[in-house]
Amino acid sequence: MDIYEYLQKLGIVYDRYDHEAVYTGEQADRLDIPDGSAKTKNLFLRDRKGRRHLLVSVRAEKAVDIKALEALLGVKGLSFASNERMMKYLGLRPGAVTILGIVNDRDIAVEVILDRDLWGEEAMQCHPLVNTGTLVISMDDVSRFIESTGHEVHIIDVPVRNG
Repeated sequence: MDIYEYLQKLGIVYDRYDHEAVYTGEQADRLDIPDGSAKTKNLFLRDRKGRRHLLVSVRAEKAVDIKALEALLGVKGLSFASNERMMKYLGLRPGAVTILGIVNDRDIAVEVILDRDLWGEEAMQCHPLVNTGTLVISMDDVSRFIESTGHEVHIIDVPVRNG
């Protein structure tokens, strides 16, 4: 999937920043991307039986409390999905998890969860299916993108760890 072509067909405007591969928030913090958009952290999770898959997006500085998220969503045994599942459902490699990955989830098997704090931002940063680039996209356009994939977005107050 050519994500740039897909976004262009939707008329989605973005600022593009190419850079060396980033795998951590600390590496992303060193990128020269102007302020004005939320840095994100994306978790690809599965339930104990591997029947439910969730893509959870929050502001980068949040430390998600996975146990509390389990209780909130009524999911048992939430844990990080394997690299194989990440490739199968989102077409992504480790380090490149992004909201844009749902474009590859044609069966709409992945539940999209966005934190209310992130949803309230003007724009967000996300990888263009690889971790050697960052796109800044307005939240209105993120919403249109999600809708175009057939996914429903669940906006919740994602619980955070204390301390």
